[in-house]
Amino acid sequence: MNQDLELGFSIKSELGNYATILNAGETTNFVYQIDEFAPSIDEINEINTIDTKSKIKDRVAAIIQKGGKFRYMEPQNNIFKNNLILIDSLLPEILSEIVLAFYNSNLSTIKDLTALINKTNPINFDKQFAHDFYEYKMKRLLTDVTLGMMPSKVWTGIYDATGGYLIVKGNRDVLSHHNLFEDYLFANTKLETPSSNRHKFGKIYQQDGQFFFKLNLQIRFK
Repeated sequence: MNQDLELGFSIKSELGNYATILNAGETTNFVYQIDEFAPSIDEINEINTIDTKSKIKDRVAAIIQKGGKFRYMEPQNNIFKNNLILIDSLLPEILSEIVLAFYNSNLSTIKDLTALINKTNPINFDKQFAHDFYEYKMKRLLTDVTLGMMPSKVWTGIYDATGGYLIVKGNRDVLSHHNLFEDYLFANTKLETPSSNRHKFGKIYQQDGQFFFKLNLQIRFK
């Protein structure tokens, strides 16, 4: 018996602005404790009021220059944290390293940032057999956020698009990657800095005698 299978496709357009695949919000903030850091009130105000074009990166640099060390605590939003854990139990920690590397370097592409933490291996994976742990897990994340995972909603792992993914390029060519588009996503996405005022991140704050700082994750096509 012949059967017709209806396939749904997720469509992103690169006409005009590059499409965002993971939108920023307070839900995508990552919380870091600042260790070895004992600033005065004046120093905190001085850092928090840095207002350059790259002010969040400059604030991070100023904290590090004063001896501060960023230690990942957790994603601000528990639904987002559990969504990440559902994809991979170590993904929150891996993403926290990607996010911190973005705000503490001149790198912005997912590919370059992943290559950087692959070298430093902050999770201490067993790499004696050259497994691409970080790249594989980042591709899983990109696939899931592209096909339905949102930070504010419980993710079940069921894709919105059963047929694949269509990308409308700037020259109006249409690329259909079906279910094999992970490499494209990995090679063509980057992090960017959204509005720190709107999403409430990028300032030193104190809680229970400890200093903390939030950094935000947003991913778009480059």
